[in-house]
Amino acid sequence: MFDIGFLELLIIGVVGLLVLGPERLPKAARTLGLWIGRIKRTVSGMQREISAQLEAEELRQKLDEQQKKLDEGVNRVKRDVEGLADTPSRDAAKPSARDVAEEAPSSPPPEQRLDDALARARETAADEPDADAHKDSAAR
Repeated sequence: MFDIGFLELLIIGVVGLLVLGPERLPKAARTLGLWIGRIKRTVSGMQREISAQLEAEELRQKLDEQQKKLDEGVNRVKRDVEGLADTPSRDAAKPSARDVAEEAPSSPPPEQRLDDALARARETAADEPDADAHKDSAAR
């Protein structure tokens, strides 16, 4: 706070001793020390309060930003939902996936076709070792 070196402090002490005298100088120094302590505490309290207010203001700004983002998201979703509510009237002319599936010729689902292909491959693999065994026995 104050940039007072040892030499300046010594000069102030000598001047105080000359002005106040040796009887009143200790009491004046004590009183001055108490006042300086009070001023320091007051200043540090004000600094803490200002810092707390600045942090609170920053938090309010962040909260406001988040609230705006949330409101924008809610409004966007609301518009999308309202848009979806309006689309069935336009989509009524289009056939639904269920209608298309009913009109399509019935073919087995892909899982069934895969199962059938695996079964045929197993049968073929089971038949081939027998053929290899016959070839080996015929070659001997």
